[in-house]
Amino acid sequence: MDIDLNSDLGEGYGPWRMGDDEALLNIISSANIACGFHAGDPVIMERTVRFAARRGIEIDIGAHVGFPDLLGFGRRRMHVEPAELASYVTYQLGALAGIAHACGRRMTHMSFHGALGNMVAADAALSDVLIAAVARFDAGLIVSSSPSAAIERACDRHGLRVATSFLADRACDSQGLLIPRQMPDAVIHDSARVLARVEQLLESGTVTTYDGQTLRLQASSILVHGDTPGAVSLAAAVKERIEEIGGRIVPISRQIS
Repeated sequence: MDIDLNSDLGEGYGPWRMGDDEALLNIISSANIACGFHAGDPVIMERTVRFAARRGIEIDIGAHVGFPDLLGFGRRRMHVEPAELASYVTYQLGALAGIAHACGRRMTHMSFHGALGNMVAADAALSDVLIAAVARFDAGLIVSSSPSAAIERACDRHGLRVATSFLADRACDSQGLLIPRQMPDAVIHDSARVLARVEQLLESGTVTTYDGQTLRLQASSILVHGDTPGAVSLAAAVKERIEEIGGRIVPISRQIS
């Protein structure tokens, strides 16, 4: 089967870096790049796009859109009117699309980060407003998202393609929604468990939820977080396991028609 291997990158600020983006870009097939709100800045964004561009069509470039919350890394909920949030989304998409264009590349997809992503995934009304903003900006973009009925329905209403992403190192509930990071074992640090989850997904098309249920999941992408300790070695191990099982790593833009 074809599967994308994805990571969130560009999540530093000024002289501070989070994760080894260049090393990860030699492993993954698509990158979600922070657009300056929860992390990142113009220099980091351009550097990350240029790193990705060295691999040509082997890697997709996408916008990772979050709350304007550098101090909280976008993981804190903010009370902002949906119409204002839609403007934030457009602003961030425009920033990365412009940098990608200047580097001779095209932005292929977008995803929501952190607290904003969790809110959009669970709230159908908010999802509709923000997905509409994505469609107005570029109806050709793919929305990359963890399982979410709200996002899938909004994408269908607004004519956008959606690529479901399995977060290999994050626990989910029976609806596929992510377990809050404050809960025990919500973030999975044991590489053996992560690899077992990847194997289960590829071999049976299922994942085991936080409370032990079995959830069917048709995923186009597997995501490994770039900001966790050992991210590079974990991403390399996931890539190796995918290929051992007989999978082929392919960017989402070359899977989703």
